[in-house]
Amino acid sequence: MTPEAVMTLMQGAMEMMVALTGPLLGAGLVIGILVGIIQAVTQIQEMTLTFVPKILVTMLVLMFAFPWMLQTMIDYTTNLYTSLPEMLR
Repeated sequence: MTPEAVMTLMQGAMEMMVALTGPLLGAGLVIGILVGIIQAVTQIQEMTLTFVPKILVTMLVLMFAFPWMLQTMIDYTTNLYTSLPEMLR
């Protein structure tokens, strides 16, 4: 296996990781910013107030995005396994 093939595999894996975690992290980021703004405006500095909305939104996004995430991972893994013998030459 050439170094270029390894770098291509690693790049594909990193792109897949970003694509799969992007919606979860993005939703958590947006909710965190909104809760932070609300806390700054109302001067409520309760530490647990930031965690509960983030967890709820993350679970909600995960619940709706999980079928897409699973299918994307299956497609990537299938493509990787079918192209691996060709890369080992």
